[in-house]
Amino acid sequence: MKIGTLFGAMTLISACSMSIIPQGAVQGASAQQESEVPSGNSSNFPVRQPATTGNVNQRLRPTDSAQLVKIGEDTTRALGTGIAAGPDIATLNLSESKAVSALRSFRTSCPSLVRREDNSGLTNGADWQLSCEAARGWPDNDAVRFFTSYFETVQVGDGAAFATGYFEPQIRGSRFKNAQYPVPIYRRPANLIDVDLGLFSEELKDKRVRGKVDGTKLVPFEDRAAIDDGALAGQGLEIAWAQDYIDLFFLQIQGSGRLALPDGSIMRIGYAGQNGRDYTGIGRVMRERGLLADGKTNMQGIVEWLRAHPEEGMRIMRENESYVFFQELTGPGPLGAMGHPVVARTSVAADRMFVPLGAPVYLDMEHDIADGLWVAQDSGGAIKGPNRFDTFWGAGEEAAQIAGGMSSRGQALIFLPKGTFSRLSASQPALGQ
Repeated sequence: MKIGTLFGAMTLISACSMSIIPQGAVQGASAQQESEVPSGNSSNFPVRQPATTGNVNQRLRPTDSAQLVKIGEDTTRALGTGIAAGPDIATLNLSESKAVSALRSFRTSCPSLVRREDNSGLTNGADWQLSCEAARGWPDNDAVRFFTSYFETVQVGDGAAFATGYFEPQIRGSRFKNAQYPVPIYRRPANLIDVDLGLFSEELKDKRVRGKVDGTKLVPFEDRAAIDDGALAGQGLEIAWAQDYIDLFFLQIQGSGRLALPDGSIMRIGYAGQNGRDYTGIGRVMRERGLLADGKTNMQGIVEWLRAHPEEGMRIMRENESYVFFQELTGPGPLGAMGHPVVARTSVAADRMFVPLGAPVYLDMEHDIADGLWVAQDSGGAIKGPNRFDTFWGAGEEAAQIAGGMSSRGQALIFLPKGTFSRLSASQPALGQ
């Protein structure tokens, strides 16, 4: 889970969580696809504007609302928003290389797909059983045929999509505190409690709160300011120490990253929890107060302002009461919301109320670099609503540049097991009503 990803630098910083608990952290690229990352602060990389043709396949044009299959009135999820049948996958001309990577990520996601509840309401675990069994032994060099054999496409709503990007940043850190590394990086406290409100009321299904127990009451956990002022000090929760508070602040927004240690080695850390406080995008706050000059509304401009105004900058950062806790990652990763590694240029974050986590997703965007097959393996506090996606680009300078410049509109299709649309259509009293 991700707390709010660094999508399109300024877009991410301006985002707000809409859930009771801001959804938790994206955690970077798979080790097999990581690029070399220079030491230092990834936020200093210039934004790169991906090439755009402005062309979106007309076969994926927005669907007439009369064609939508809607089940129920809950527009906060895919079924109530409505779905329409999309084009045959064979007509999409899938890239073989993208299909190979998507097949591998789909295969990784299958153990969760077949057993977890699909919050979107589009599928159940049994729906994925056949494709997951086939994926286990399917040859990678025939990946396109796998997707054409087992899946069909649907649009959610009109299919009109908006995509941004995120990456795995790197900052300077140490396993030990000293004068050069004074900023604590905390593990999740043992007294931080998650409560699934759906266990108490059907009306609160998919809603959660997070806090701590005080006597017989559940109360809010400490906010960022209290933690900064030492509320967790002396509890042995520190897993590492950062050189710079601003660097750690933005790494917390990402939800995972790398620490360049003094001996030249790398320590990878990933999301372990969040304090349950609302996420506030400081970019929006700064923009509304007129603090950012023209041409300085990107991430680099924000960081420059914070460094030039340290006292006021600290007060502004504290207005984001959300605080992320970390764990050291020593195996494959970084990990997404499904608990599986997310993969550069393959994994995408989506709103689980509109896309089954683990499902393949096809994007056709104005920025062609984002076109093609992805797998929804993550979620984010600011990634909300139908056809809202956050594309993962991995680690390193190029990844940071692409993610920082990614802000693109287009069309999206969700791949579902064959027969899903017919089943959903049959459960609707009258098609289109």
